[in-house]
Amino acid sequence: MDDALSLFQSDDIFTIGRLANIVAERKNGKNAYFIRNHHINPTNICVNRCKFCAFSRSKGEKGAYELSIKEIIKKLQGQGSGVKGQGSKKKEFKIHNSQFKKSRSLPLAPCPLPLSFSEVHIVGGLHPERQFDFYIELLRQIKKHFPHIHIKAFTAVEIDYFSKISGLALTDILGALKGAGLDSMPGGGAEIFNTRVRNRICPEKISGKRWLQIMEAAHNAGIRTNATMLYGHLEKYEHRVEHMQRLRDLQDRTGGFQAFIPLAFHPKNTKIDCAGYTSGIDDLKTIAVSRLFLDNVHHVKAYWIMLGEKIAQLALMFGADDLDGTVIEEKITHSAGALSGSALTRSQLIDLIGKAGKVPVERDSFYRPVS
Repeated sequence: MDDALSLFQSDDIFTIGRLANIVAERKNGKNAYFIRNHHINPTNICVNRCKFCAFSRSKGEKGAYELSIKEIIKKLQGQGSGVKGQGSKKKEFKIHNSQFKKSRSLPLAPCPLPLSFSEVHIVGGLHPERQFDFYIELLRQIKKHFPHIHIKAFTAVEIDYFSKISGLALTDILGALKGAGLDSMPGGGAEIFNTRVRNRICPEKISGKRWLQIMEAAHNAGIRTNATMLYGHLEKYEHRVEHMQRLRDLQDRTGGFQAFIPLAFHPKNTKIDCAGYTSGIDDLKTIAVSRLFLDNVHHVKAYWIMLGEKIAQLALMFGADDLDGTVIEEKITHSAGALSGSALTRSQLIDLIGKAGKVPVERDSFYRPVS
């Protein structure tokens, strides 16, 4: 931990970046990954009102919305040629996730997917009226209409909420979601684990300890996840290192984290008055230090939505090996003043990666190359 803190405190950004790039290339060669994915945020109505969040609304408040299951299906049906419902005559390929193994490496067998997107990413507010059955039915309907689509859905915060509103144990919640079609989980809701800082930016949210417990339960249930860290608000370098140490400890136990995603804080429309946008130097340093420190996580993602396209491209030379994907429709970060676009095409992602001197590799949700 002391070494990681020293790296954060150093101004030698180029040496740190060069070392992180060496580590990234030892793990993944010159490959830089992307996926054709579609983000869906079912609702911004939320029982929590975290100070750092510009997305959430109360029911009836101006700007509040809630998508029905039918509306979500229509969004997916209307996104590009090659994505059709159950009646499509196009040849489909199903991804069969092999039995989950506690391993630091991931299979890289080719996995052909002739679709305009192969993954749907679902994250939303904690709706005060929707019951757990709604989310089960949402997964079932997506799988019914798009059996070939990988569903990455629900943060640990949402999983905890499902347990509260249903009265079901955590293992039962995860089992029911998996049975209905959940394939993996995103890493959101981690924010920053330090209790004092967390209580200042999101006092209503589950604790960092609870977040880790839910992720460990997901990994033990055979559900792979990502992990995140929100930085650039009220935390200090030592809080970032503490956060990553706790992630690394859990990864040693389960091997269930596929990627680590540092998320740059966006201040617009939030209640964190003393914080501004992160700098490009801090973004690159955070990517690089995370690549050096999290030696047991195979991938570090430069999430272009939060970093912007140009910093994300540079991050590929500072230890990152993944740009995320096409995204299509992102609302959460843009509510807080994201300066990036809301979608990129496959050709734009390939161009960004190639001009960074890396090899573009389209992947599926388990980092298997798509041919």
